[in-house]
Amino acid sequence: MKTSNQPIKENGVITKKDLKDMFWRSLPMEFSWHYERQMHMGFCTMISKGLRKIYKDDEEGLKEALQRNMEFFNITAHVSPFVGGITLAMEEMNAQQEDFDTSSINAVKAALMGPLSGIGDSLILGTLRILAVGIGASLAATGNILGPILLLLIFNVPTFILRWVCAIKGYELGATYLQKIQQSGLMEKFMYAAGILGTMVIGGMTKELVSVSTALQIGSGETATLIQSVLDGILPGMLSLGALGIYYYLMDKKVNVMWLLIGTAIVGIVCAQFGILA
Repeated sequence: MKTSNQPIKENGVITKKDLKDMFWRSLPMEFSWHYERQMHMGFCTMISKGLRKIYKDDEEGLKEALQRNMEFFNITAHVSPFVGGITLAMEEMNAQQEDFDTSSINAVKAALMGPLSGIGDSLILGTLRILAVGIGASLAATGNILGPILLLLIFNVPTFILRWVCAIKGYELGATYLQKIQQSGLMEKFMYAAGILGTMVIGGMTKELVSVSTALQIGSGETATLIQSVLDGILPGMLSLGALGIYYYLMDKKVNVMWLLIGTAIVGIVCAQFGILA
């Protein structure tokens, strides 16, 4: 029976102790969140100890791995260890194989962000958190000390278990299957399918979370026709989708996020003042 200090896979270096460390480091994941790259520093910190172990005798490889994992990253924090485990498994493969495609590491991370965030936000933040707050607040309102205690237990016990299972299964999945998937060509199909699912999630979130509407109208008085109603008849959320497309284009052109925020505020104020936007 393997101990916590023994490598999980043959010819590997990552142990259960390393994954346990990653589990604890995932807790403050959002402490360094910011608008430009969001959770990238938290993610890199979460797996940094494992990276140092993988590239123990390769200082240049460690430097490249740390830089590689400082790219944009955002996900429901409670499932981040799953992506961290897969990333460590792929970094191990990179350290052992000279012809390993390092671009696939961030490609897999990007492919997993959308689907896992959609599932995590719905089940953890949208369901479990509401349930915990509802039970806790109802008891606290009556002066029952169990209110805050149950709130913390109902939310944190399942999410802590989830983080640990994600850390273990993420690494085991990467260690056991990623190499076979890569050799068989299924990796590209997986990334394509995950990309489609991620696009669907983003599309749904755009409709629900991005709100852009116009106050312009054709004609006057009671017979006036709102342009917004015409657009909704053609494609509901058309302006929201268009706004997302503009931001996507600007970010693809490497426009700084802070300029996008400032520009959004200015355009919003001007358009609202002249009655262009509702």
